[in-house]
Parts: sequence; structure tokens; C-alpha cells
Amino acid sequence: MTSRRLWLASLAAASLLLPLAARAQYPERPIKLIVPFAPGGSTDIVARLLADQMAPILGKAVVVENRGGGGGAIGMDVVAKSRPDGYTIGMATVSTHGSNPAIYSRLPYDPVKDFVPVVNVMSVPSVFVVHPSVPAQTMPEFIKLAKAKPGHYTFASPGNSSLGHANIEHFMDLAGIELLHIPYKGAGQAASDALAGVVHAMTDNLPSTLPNVKAGKLRALAVLSPQRSPALPDVPTYAELGFTEMREGGWFGLVAPAGTPAEVVKTLNAAVHKAMATPAFQATMKEISGVPMAGTPEQFAAQIQEAMARYRRIAQKANIKLD
Repeated sequence: MTSRRLWLASLAAASLLLPLAARAQYPERPIKLIVPFAPGGSTDIVARLLADQMAPILGKAVVVENRGGGGGAIGMDVVAKSRPDGYTIGMATVSTHGSNPAIYSRLPYDPVKDFVPVVNVMSVPSVFVVHPSVPAQTMPEFIKLAKAKPGHYTFASPGNSSLGHANIEHFMDLAGIELLHIPYKGAGQAASDALAGVVHAMTDNLPSTLPNVKAGKLRALAVLSPQRSPALPDVPTYAELGFTEMREGGWFGLVAPAGTPAEVVKTLNAAVHKAMATPAFQATMKEISGVPMAGTPEQFAAQIQEAMARYRRIAQKANIKLD
């Protein structure tokens, strides 16, 4: 009888340990990292850098998949509706989890309820650039041109409700100018037309725009960040130009579908921290003027809430609303 009781107790203990053992093996197969924007933009650059450095740490490939459209809404909806097992994660941005909720009256996902924040990775400045054909060497000169011809000068953004769209709507309101917004399906397409002179101006995150600025193909007039970028030391911040409400650029962080086990989130968070400490990550981050964020899932959740509140204020003030 005693032996039977011991056997049953051992069996029960083993059954309790099985789920823990299964979770401890994560990941057992490649992880899909959804980028909710087209290839070539800053989100894509940061995601691929992170995926390359995380793969050897996790022991499995991290495969980047671009699912652009809807200002990031399409890709984020894919993440939200994925199985919460840690094998599909997403690259959240200020657009998907800040400006989108503030601007769109309807979104296919809830930026808070449908996701588990994993970790914020990096913040980067955004930059306002013009085509060299625009006769303005500085932002005050551009503002003067825009005031003389309301609605004549065009600006490209990565899409309606994108960070670029919201920030320039805010800038137009503060500067008292009217530019014609031309939305694109991603930063890559917007950059192509800005480089060709099809549009007069563009705003995007610095990493993807910097090579074209350095090559003289685009002229930088202002950066959106607390301080000047070391990569563009001669370009003033919006705050320096008198637009003190415009101080923060964009950030990129990992989220997982709601219901993802805490142990998986912890594993991913630790892998990101290790990836960010690698020489390759550090070198590229410096190259693109990135600022490390890192931290805990709870800290990232607080940053998301802060971004949503800030862009609600911007959307209300600039009267930006999309169906």
C-alpha cells in the first residue's frame, strides 16, 4: 500500500513538472518577428539588427516578416491575433502604440489589452528633410516659404496616423503653416519620392534617412529629440527653434500577444538585454544615433501609456482623426 501511494505521489509530481519542463525548453523552433511597416524603414532596420543578435542567444532563428499597411495597424493586428506562445512577436512603435490609438477612431487591435509588453529597445530622433530643390537652407526659411504659399509645399510620411504624420500636423499647428500631406505605405516609398523630388519634404526616423542626408540628396532642417544628434551636430532640434512642445522622437520595442506566459516574456526580455550588449548592436546603435531603452516589461507598459496620452493631446489640438 505504501509503495502504491509513493508511486501515485511520484506520478502526480511528475505531471506538475511537465508543463514547467516544456516551457523551460522555449524556444524549440524559430521565432517570427512581425515588422508592421515595409522594408527599408527605421523599424525594419532596428528589427533586423535585433533579430540577428538575438538568434545565437536564444539558439533559434528570429525571422523578420514585414506586414506593412494601415500605419502599422495591419501588422500589429497579426501579432494580436497570433497564438500566445512566444513564437510570434511584434515590433511596436510610437505609431502603433501611441499615435494610432489617438488618431484612428477604429483599430483592429487594442494597444493595451491585446498585447504583453516585453521590452522597449531603442529610441531614435526623427528628422525633417527637404529636397535640395527647395530654396530653404534652414527651418525658419522653410516656414517663411510655406507661409507665402499655403498648401503648395508637400510632405511625405510613412502613412496616415504614422508618427511622421502626427508630428508634422503638430508642427504645422505650432508654426502656423499649411503643408499638403502625402501618405505612403511605408517609409521606403516615402523616401523614394522625397529623393526624386516628387514631394518637397519628408519626416522620418533618423536611421533610415541619415545616409541620404550625408550624401547631400536630402537637406535636414530639424531633428525631433531632446538634444541635437551627434550624427547631425549642425541641425537644431525643434525645441531650439522655438517649438518646445516637440521634444521626443520615436522608439521601438517588442510586444507579444496577450496571454503569452510570463516565463516566455522573461526569456525574451533577457535575450534582448544580452543582444543590446553585443559589440555589433552597440556599434550600429551609435551609427544611427540610437539611445538604448531596455528596462522591464512594466516600464515599457508605462511608456506605452505615456505615448498614448501625449498623442491624444496632439490629435485633439491639431484636429487629426481618421476612420
